[in-house]
Parts: sequence; structure tokens; C-alpha cells
Amino acid sequence: MTAQTRIITPALPRSQSRAASGVSEEGIVAGVIGAVTVALWFLLVDALAGRPLYTPTVLGTALFYGGAGLDAPEHIAASFEPALMFTWVHVLAFVVIGGIAAQLLRLAEKDPNYGFGILLLFVGFMFGFVVIAMIFADAVLQAVTWPAILGGNVLAAAAMTAYFRRRHPDLRIFP
Repeated sequence: MTAQTRIITPALPRSQSRAASGVSEEGIVAGVIGAVTVALWFLLVDALAGRPLYTPTVLGTALFYGGAGLDAPEHIAASFEPALMFTWVHVLAFVVIGGIAAQLLRLAEKDPNYGFGILLLFVGFMFGFVVIAMIFADAVLQAVTWPAILGGNVLAAAAMTAYFRRRHPDLRIFP
């Protein structure tokens, strides 16, 4: 005769489970929208310069190959492998950002007074990203200009904002 042990784990109520799932899904979709927007922006910028995939190649080289060759960025040839590896990391980073934004919007829906703080956090994040890039990624900024990076991030933020706006048409933000 064997003894059976039964472990009972508390489950979330169905409404809470669906709400959490909806927020996660919303964050993933928003993140993918942001990542695709940036990728298309740099594909356009690079294509107009006559070197498609140059930006993700440079960023992939900096991230995965220790910046080998970034001392002479004009000699870096676009390569699919570092571009694909960087794109994967970039999508994951944007999905995380989208998830955080979705959670913050859920908070702002409950209390509109949080909305302005969230907006200030976003502006600070964008400014901080540019400053950190200028300080720590000088070699990358020699190859990819910071206005192009800022432009891509602003476009991504606008695309994600449009998506969130459609999902939350009644969201109010109090200053």
C-alpha cells in the first residue's frame, strides 16, 4: 500500500488570471511593435546610405564580439549573423520594456495620478539611454550616429504609444 500525498496550491481567480494574461500579451505585442519599428527605421537609414543591415551588424559586433573592428567602423561589412543575433536581443529587450509599460498602464488605469509620473519616467529613461550611450558606447556612436538612434527610439515609442492608446482609449492622466 502506498501513501499518496496531495499538494494543494492556491490558484488565482479566473478574472485575475485573465487580466494578468492580457497585460502580458499586451506587453509582448507592444514590445514587438517597438522592436519592428526600430528595425525598419534602421533598415531604411542603412539602405539610403547604401549599406543594408549595417547598424544591427555594428551593434551585434559590439555586443557579441567585444567591438572587434569598431576602431575603423567604415570597414565593417554588413553580416547576417551578428545582425540576427543583435536583432534577437533587441526584440527581447523591447518585449521587457513593453511588459513594464503594460504593467504601469494597468496601474495608471486604477489611479490616474500615477500617469504623469509614468510619463516622467519614460522621458528620463529616453534621456538616460542617450547619455549612457554617449558615455559608454563611443565606438558604436562613431559608426551609428546618436540622432539616428534617438530617432528610432522616438518612432518606437510613438508606435507603442499608438498601440497602447488603442487598447486603453479611456485612460486618463492627471498632472
